[in-house]
Amino acid sequence: MSYTALYRKFRPGEFEDVKGQSHIVTTLKNQIKADRIGHAYLFCGTRGTGKTTIAKIFAKAVNCEHPVDGSPCGECPSCKSIAAGSSMNVIEIDAASNNGVDNIRQIREEVEYRPAEGKYKVYIIDEVHMLSIGAFNALLKTLEEPPSYVMFILATTEAHKIPITILSRCQRYDFRRISIDTIAARLKELMEKEQVPAEEKAIRYVAKAADGSMRDALSLLDQCIAFHLGQELTYDKVLDTLGAVDTEIFSRLLRRVLEKNAVGVIGVIEEMVIEGRELGQFVTDFTWYLRNLMLVQSSDDMEDVLDISTENLALLKEEAAMVDTEILMRYIRIFSELGNQIKYASQKRILIEVAFIKLCRPEMEQDYASLVDRIDSIEKKIEKGIVAAVKEPDRREPVGNSAAKEEGFAPAKLPEAVSEDIRQIIGSWNGILSQFTGVTKNYLKKATPSLGANNALLLVFEDENAYQYIEENRSDCQDTLKKVMAERLGKEVELLVKLNDTGQPSKEIFPDLRQLINFEIEEDDF
Repeated sequence: MSYTALYRKFRPGEFEDVKGQSHIVTTLKNQIKADRIGHAYLFCGTRGTGKTTIAKIFAKAVNCEHPVDGSPCGECPSCKSIAAGSSMNVIEIDAASNNGVDNIRQIREEVEYRPAEGKYKVYIIDEVHMLSIGAFNALLKTLEEPPSYVMFILATTEAHKIPITILSRCQRYDFRRISIDTIAARLKELMEKEQVPAEEKAIRYVAKAADGSMRDALSLLDQCIAFHLGQELTYDKVLDTLGAVDTEIFSRLLRRVLEKNAVGVIGVIEEMVIEGRELGQFVTDFTWYLRNLMLVQSSDDMEDVLDISTENLALLKEEAAMVDTEILMRYIRIFSELGNQIKYASQKRILIEVAFIKLCRPEMEQDYASLVDRIDSIEKKIEKGIVAAVKEPDRREPVGNSAAKEEGFAPAKLPEAVSEDIRQIIGSWNGILSQFTGVTKNYLKKATPSLGANNALLLVFEDENAYQYIEENRSDCQDTLKKVMAERLGKEVELLVKLNDTGQPSKEIFPDLRQLINFEIEEDDF
């Protein structure tokens, strides 16, 4: 026999098996017991919360020959035929593919005939919001004056798209998102029936990832079991299967952001990409992580709300004390905007890297929250004694010259002799940079090519992050650059890298050979 997915295998067959929708189940059972059954019902709610399942159970219950406390007995011929999908009294229609006027007209013709057996002819129309305007108008008359033996159950995830004339003729039931505790308890019960050992932490993560949908939880669990067939389902295995990111990664990222270490952040993102983590889910999870930090800051009694372990809560409290609330709100705003953008983006990694650089570089934005972040950074530097005193320049001479003299540098001027090798390198500088990609290329473009000692090529960086990246990745950056230049020139050229920490622009101290040498730039695509 072929394998049956868990969400189909364990679909509830009676009201007692339904989890998380007790307010709806109780109401429907009371209607059956009191024989106060309506003619049209509208079931609204997010995916996987039980709308179609309860509709089928309700259809069985109203036709059941021996209902038990408002629930179908499951033993009578009517219950068995409906459960097997062979009953002529229950008609399921997918409005996504049957959304025309002709489909609804066919229903209007069929309702004229009484059910061959049972009490009610039940029409379950799934995704009813997909019907056309003409189809809704055709359905309206039937909903308004249906035969006594006909019942309509309309199910939708987008109730706001349904015309008010339809809504006003239905009893509306809103299905709630199922809680993590309820989903986890159900998953644990099913894992015992399937005889698959699993960690409590792993089950709770699957329940959380389902986002209130029991069907999604069962599908995710099915995926995890299949990936690690015959093994115990652990928390790490669930993360690996679902492409999720552990909270330890979030902690590392936050600490690097607070240090304004953009290079370190990019490195962590690189690790996630190599490990195959799902970037869209990462953005959602990191936003929730920031939200948890904000909740911890707002109150000391958040254990039940956060639903995390004691050790993670202690770590969360430690990290919440490291960042101000206004700055945290800025982080959440940036990632909330990113969450909306990334759904349809083809280059998700780039968007994530830009968002993190914004966190590390508050000067890129001009709003109130970014100003608070910038002030906070300055205060921390003052506490560490990093901020240097700035001397007022002499008004009688140019700023660049005065700074250059204080730092022991001569002001930028055309070198007396630039070797032909360096001239050729600078003449094809754009072509050389076009051999690189990604972060390396972007950082190399920020460098000012100048002349070092013994006619060496000197790359001067204003950006400290760019300088650190080029220095820390010598083999991928500097060695590769030397190799590319040697291929262009036919021989090796000495390369020096320097950070401009003089406090003055590089062009005032280090001559930019691109400007000082008359050369033709190669037409290479950046």
